[in-house]
Amino acid sequence: MAGTAPIKAVKVSFELIELLRELDGAGVSEVAQRLDKPTSTVHDHLRTLEREEYLIKEGDTYHVSTRFLQLGDQARSRKKVFKIARPEINQLAQTSGEHANLMIEEHGMGVFLYRSRGPDAVQLDTHAGMRVPLQTTALGKTIMANRPREEVEAILDRHGLPQVTDSTITDREELFEVLEEVRARGYAYDDEERVKGMRCVAAPITDEEGYAIAAVSVSGPKSRMREQRFTEEVPEQILRSANVVEVNLTYS
Repeated sequence: MAGTAPIKAVKVSFELIELLRELDGAGVSEVAQRLDKPTSTVHDHLRTLEREEYLIKEGDTYHVSTRFLQLGDQARSRKKVFKIARPEINQLAQTSGEHANLMIEEHGMGVFLYRSRGPDAVQLDTHAGMRVPLQTTALGKTIMANRPREEVEAILDRHGLPQVTDSTITDREELFEVLEEVRARGYAYDDEERVKGMRCVAAPITDEEGYAIAAVSVSGPKSRMREQRFTEEVPEQILRSANVVEVNLTYS
């Protein structure tokens, strides 16, 4: 169909940028080898992106530049849910003492839109802009649980069910059974499904039709997220926070 084929040069440039992000920098030869592209082609792309200030060069190594920070910050600031949820996420982090998170779905992936660290929070790999498979997190599961099944099926067809830890859900029917439980309960659990040793509880932020537009969560080490704290205290905190955000979204 006319107009649907990707422009190859643009596709290569973005593949290159993604690779540099994943590797935290690389030289021409390594990029060419990993992308299976001619060195001359890769060199031309790298030099062009550097001239346009989307890459920087340190010695023989190219890195993504802070130009993307400007773009990402603008994209995030356009999200109404980010502006309204941010103070509530900060409060949730302080109240729980752990990590509090805000996630949206974009192109079938879970995107961490904002994260706030409480006074007892451990070091984690999560950061604003990080993209993860939806079924690997409580946040993603509660978003999927409050979306139409056909939409979730389309996401799974596109991205599959990649395994991240031994506890990650990788079976489609098992996932839909879990999503049904999440809908009935009102919140979702993540028990070492993305990060070993970590647990998370998440609740959806829905619009007036009950469609999930985002999710909030608290995540912490398994040693602290257990018994009543995991099954009652933290769920009550996140449900309260999600409700506050929903009300403020409705009347903002």
